Amino acid sequence: MLKWLLILLPTLVFADIGLISEFRGNGEILRENSTDKLLAELALDIFPNDDVRTGNGRMAIRFIDDTEIRLTPQSKVIIDKFVFDPNPEKSELALSFIRGTGRFISSKTKRRTPNKNVKIKANGAFVGIRGTDFTITSDESGKTMVILLPNPDGSSSGEITVTTFAGTVVMNKPFQATVVTVAEQMPTKPVVLTGLTLDFIDNMLIVNPPEETEKAVAEQNASNNILDTDLLEENEIDKDYLDEEFEEVDRLDIDLLNVDFLTDLLNIIDDSVGAKAQVSILNGVEIEGVKAGFDPTNQSYTFVEGSILTFFRAVENTIDLELDKEGAYNVDILSAGKEIKMTINGGGENAISIYQSN
Repeated sequence: MLKWLLILLPTLVFADIGLISEFRGNGEILRENSTDKLLAELALDIFPNDDVRTGNGRMAIRFIDDTEIRLTPQSKVIIDKFVFDPNPEKSELALSFIRGTGRFISSKTKRRTPNKNVKIKANGAFVGIRGTDFTITSDESGKTMVILLPNPDGSSSGEITVTTFAGTVVMNKPFQATVVTVAEQMPTKPVVLTGLTLDFIDNMLIVNPPEETEKAVAEQNASNNILDTDLLEENEIDKDYLDEEFEEVDRLDIDLLNVDFLTDLLNIIDDSVGAKAQVSILNGVEIEGVKAGFDPTNQSYTFVEGSILTFFRAVENTIDLELDKEGAYNVDILSAGKEIKMTINGGGENAISIYQSN
């Protein structure tokens, strides 16, 4: 009897289904039926039901059918199921994006389209694919954004369906995007994001949701009907628009833990497209480009103490900029791929440029 057990036991062990093909920074793997956390490292084998997490790091997983997922910092994905068969019709892949951002690149050689046996879910969204390349970003509140990416030559890489309990939208144009806010509501009307390249996406760092998708969400919330509207407005500053709705803060209000890493997606948006410049008046100082007080979009704090105007941001790096509030400045910040442009008191000839790498 013992002999038979020794023969059968190996069949109970899951075979590896892929490996970590690219890695930098830090991450970990939580494996089913194991209390140990495995530190992520290059060439580490991946198994079904693995809970894959990145901290301040990036990771790519290549499955044995050449399908690949790339994860950005602060991401979590669970590999629910993977079955590889030489017959693509019998292969299966199921992934759950819990938070963060992943880029899914379907195998070009070992699958046929449509990939009906590939199931990807993220909060309330279910993504159906037909041999394609796309990114998916999810947060723990239930908001999910999906962007269809093109082939290297700029042509469409395929087609995506994004489904909720309320219905389905189809995306088949390069850089088309949709957002799901709750599972009971339709995905937003797909919009084409502008000013993007694949290289830009591959070098993405912590950034904000695209302006076009934010407008689509606002439009959906304003009406139960999907309206055909021009989402791209002229790039002009409306000086009559002053964002007075901010809570004034000081240095004691800075919360270093209040940093939102979920949209480590793509520094893909030319912030000058499709948006009126935000203008705030703070103690007589005109601030354009960021919201005074705490700005959740840019993860920054802007406040006045005495004669000093302070801009503070601590995400990937720390910026603590103090300026004479009576002065006029053009401030251009590039911090680990995140670009912030500010104009203080109309700008003038004073220019401040800050560059921070990872």
